[in-house]
Amino acid sequence: MPRGLLLRNMAPNIEANTTVCRIHFTPVCTTELGKATKLAPEFAKRNVKLIALSIDSVEGHLAWSKDINAYNGDEPTEKLHFPIIDDKNRDLAIQLGMLDPAEKDEKGMPVTAHVVFIFGPDKKLKLSILYPATTGRNFDELLRVIISLQLTAEKRVATPADWKNGDSVMVLPTIPEEEAKRIFPKGVFTKELPSGKKYLRYTPQP
Repeated sequence: MPRGLLLRNMAPNIEANTTVCRIHFTPVCTTELGKATKLAPEFAKRNVKLIALSIDSVEGHLAWSKDINAYNGDEPTEKLHFPIIDDKNRDLAIQLGMLDPAEKDEKGMPVTAHVVFIFGPDKKLKLSILYPATTGRNFDELLRVIISLQLTAEKRVATPADWKNGDSVMVLPTIPEEEAKRIFPKGVFTKELPSGKKYLRYTPQP
């Protein structure tokens, strides 16, 4: 049985009950899914489908959804913008390598780490981030990463450190100078370096 996913791996075929985890109402997860709910329209605009997984039952998830909505200051209903997978037996958490051995529940069982998987339209894993159970995920960062992944999949560019949507992007070093000038009509700007190598080339975001 696989113990996690590597980049470029295909998404596993999953059959599981969802809401359309007996719940422990973990405070960190409540804030995370609250943020995911708030950002759901931004993800939807980019054709990104959200799904959560938790080691509890559908019934527990439905009750938890009320807390998540209340955390956001919304009506405490059972309806979220995305489903939550029922993984009360930890089958998927084990298969996907999502357990945090340092954090255990009252029965001494490892709880789930805070994992993010982003799969592309080809069903291959494009990004994996593993947080310890005590550290909440940054959903603004996940949205930034998705914008970068989609941009760099469509255009022959890369995004530098701390890049934000609308900032200049980097021209791939595999593109010859003359070709770069042709395919990036807004201009290519090269940063001078002590090495004399001209590999830091920038262009306005296409």
